[in-house]
Amino acid sequence: MKELDVDYVLVIFGGMSGYSSDDINKFLWMIRIGGSTPEGAHIRESDYYSPSGEYKVDKDGSTAMLNSLMYKMCYYRFGEVMTEQGSQLAMTGSENQEIGNKRF
Repeated sequence: MKELDVDYVLVIFGGMSGYSSDDINKFLWMIRIGGSTPEGAHIRESDYYSPSGEYKVDKDGSTAMLNSLMYKMCYYRFGEVMTEQGSQLAMTGSENQEIGNKRF
């Protein structure tokens, strides 16, 4: 963020409401755009896919994905939220997956 001289970031998260056009669903486009610049030449889209080659935000998500700033901004403290009666599984509304990294 320092490289881009950014002071603020707005993240749209649809995990509670099931909004499927949130930023985590658009994240691969951000990776592609960032990786296409000279400053972002080190960013590789393949790092954000699971070992089976899928884009996942659950326990099978890649290390790069589960540790990315976007993931952390979207799912910060989401593991503490009860998403259904008596359950604290932290299921996303739009992907219907239990998030892979809950405690950060």
